[in-house]
Amino acid sequence: MGLSSVTTGSDTIKFCIFDLRRGQHEGEELNKILFFYPADLPFSTQLSVVGLSEGLISFTRIFSPEAACEVIEAEGHSHVFYEAEPDVWMVMIVEKSKESEAIWRIDALRSVLKEVHSLFMMFHGSIRALLDKEPNGGLIRSHLYSFIMDYLSDFLGGKKLQLPNFRDSLKERGTVQMLTIGRETAIEVQEDTINLFTYAVLRLSPRALSSGLSSWSYLRKGNVSSHAATGSVLANSGAVLDQFYRSRDTSSGEDPSYHIARPLQHDKWTKGKDGFLVSDIWKAEASSSAPTTPTIWLQKTDERMYLCAFQHRNLTLILLFPVTSSLNDQGISLVKQQVLENVSLLCFSN
Repeated sequence: MGLSSVTTGSDTIKFCIFDLRRGQHEGEELNKILFFYPADLPFSTQLSVVGLSEGLISFTRIFSPEAACEVIEAEGHSHVFYEAEPDVWMVMIVEKSKESEAIWRIDALRSVLKEVHSLFMMFHGSIRALLDKEPNGGLIRSHLYSFIMDYLSDFLGGKKLQLPNFRDSLKERGTVQMLTIGRETAIEVQEDTINLFTYAVLRLSPRALSSGLSSWSYLRKGNVSSHAATGSVLANSGAVLDQFYRSRDTSSGEDPSYHIARPLQHDKWTKGKDGFLVSDIWKAEASSSAPTTPTIWLQKTDERMYLCAFQHRNLTLILLFPVTSSLNDQGISLVKQQVLENVSLLCFSN
């Protein structure tokens, strides 16, 4: 399939998120780091990587103050930048491959960064909002580590990350997109629509439900060992994260454990007898033992919506209802019943 493999835990790839507004005083530099992969690298190494990235961002602003830095090509590495939110940067540093395509996949890697942020926003809201909610950073770090490591699980094959190359990125990572509606309409709705479509393919499609794997064509099919490896990587990241909290937040006296919905975990959606998908992912967030209706954020309208997904054969239908509407659980049940009746009529007529 033309995959480009990089071994985790080495110097071949690093992925970090940091906030330029934080850690401006001596001795507080670690405060600016919100996420770092691999998590087991020494803090001195993490600070070195973030410091270099911050320096490159500042340097390029001298020559291009209006346009954010996107990529820096060094002799042995590509530094891929994405300013996800004002002063919140996502940076991926990838060791250059001997393949002639290595440079061409930069757009694909930036699309990965954009996709991570867009999906995170859809389920948890903005990074800045979570930082404002809890300024010490524990809440946002817990959300980011859980979410991004679940996301990266789709790229893990054994102990290696399978990064998309140029040919695959044309099809899968947004460098070429198929639009079936008018351009003006597409521009208006594509951000939230693409997020929903991406999530449906990753976790809600019939194939994803049956196999526990996402449906991106460049992923290894049926590689069960990759998910076993993911568990060990996640466990190690959790241990490092605990160490991170203990070393930095001992004075806060707060419990570093947070109840976080993890919508990208595998095998968490199942198809109910009525054809609607059900999940217990959100019950922890609601402090309830019973599954609750999932919710997402629409970025275009900044509105929280209930998410209901229905499947019939290879069709996946996503229904969204405003959380602020008068619909309660009973109202949603009635809407579901109407959907089932209409599907029955369509099936009967065909």
